[in-house]
Amino acid sequence: MRTERDKSGVLQFSFTRTQGDFVLDVDGDFGPGITALFGPSGSGKTTMLNCLAGLFRPDRGEIVLNGRDLYRGSTKTFVPPERRRIGLVFQDGALFPHMSVAGNVRYGWRRTPEGDRRVDVDHVVELLGLGPLMDRSPVSLSGGERQRVAIARALAMSPGLLLLDEPMASLDARLRGVVLSYLRRIHKDLQIPMVYVSHSISEVLALADDALVLSDGRPVASGQPSRVLLDPAVGGIVQDEAIENLLDGTVSAPGGDGAPGGVRVGSVDIVTPPTGRAVDAPVIVALGAEEIILATGRPSGISARNILPGTIAELEPVGNRVYATVDIGVPVLVALTPGAVDELGLVRGQDVYLVFKTSSIKLLDAAPVAPA
Repeated sequence: MRTERDKSGVLQFSFTRTQGDFVLDVDGDFGPGITALFGPSGSGKTTMLNCLAGLFRPDRGEIVLNGRDLYRGSTKTFVPPERRRIGLVFQDGALFPHMSVAGNVRYGWRRTPEGDRRVDVDHVVELLGLGPLMDRSPVSLSGGERQRVAIARALAMSPGLLLLDEPMASLDARLRGVVLSYLRRIHKDLQIPMVYVSHSISEVLALADDALVLSDGRPVASGQPSRVLLDPAVGGIVQDEAIENLLDGTVSAPGGDGAPGGVRVGSVDIVTPPTGRAVDAPVIVALGAEEIILATGRPSGISARNILPGTIAELEPVGNRVYATVDIGVPVLVALTPGAVDELGLVRGQDVYLVFKTSSIKLLDAAPVAPA
């Protein structure tokens, strides 16, 4: 059943696409921020992205971007992919192997009419730290470098929308942090709306402003990621994945020779394993929601080095867990049992302490700070 939608978003859609026995039937309105498409394998995420990009034609319905009909079944309107001005980044980057990095990046820019060029290619190259790579061949690049080049190529065409199909799926944890921080920087600097496909709850929570959850080809929830992904309606999808908090920080102490490291996250100092990085280097702190102990009073006489005061902002039951969102200056998710919530008498607005060991923390590389 279709519902009336707010028409103020950047992208409005309401369409059906049938592939064999699978039916994708979606309806939504995406804003100017980063919207995540989330769901298990086979839920229809990539099919939906391909319909938005024009690689697939829906059976019926409509797709409207910035007030322009890209597809409308009733009038047989179908704008081909090359005329949609939508950037698309695949899992493996899909770079042109016969072109240099510079050739790949400038490919979309050359194909964009001069009057439609809103993005400066040199600025994109600087933003993504690609200057030293421009003369290289794609085959000589690392996975993270290839993805950055693919993102730059998509941005160089001055798209009205950027679609990303699990761009970190093939990357190791260290490179995930780098690409994640580059994507944040791109959106902040260029203000290009993004639709980000992922089956990683941790990535969605760290990156997206909004989320649409798909299951068996249909939306089951939409809205703020921290609420949507912990909604009981999607608990069956969520509860099997370990959730990590991915927090932006800068090194405050490198550590080493028996001394711990330190990272400043927001206004909070976190004790970490030795960082192996210089002071002020950007990092992402990865901390599992299951690795954190929540206390109603400040504990003493314990070995854990991190005891951080905070306030419970949300309590959401999901399957056999309750997830508390605790504000310590930045939001942090903590996994609890229902019994612990009852025994401690936890409620929204309550002051608590988060307790965790340095060994629970993983440090991921982040994108270097952009030049001023």
